[in-house]
Amino acid sequence: MGFEVGGLFALLILIADIGAIVQIAQSKAAPGNKALWIVLVLVLPILGLVIWFMLGPRAVKI
Repeated sequence: MGFEVGGLFALLILIADIGAIVQIAQSKAAPGNKALWIVLVLVLPILGLVIWFMLGPRAVKI
């Protein structure tokens, strides 16, 4: 049962990382900053994802 839970966790992290990369690519940040964020998310999948959601550009609130 441990393998299934681990696989599910890995799949959820992968989906979240892909979502973060899409958000990074669509952000209004400079291209160099986008590249650095994407590398951070790819190299450190969990930590990079958390850092992006905490420190990344925010959407404009109406």
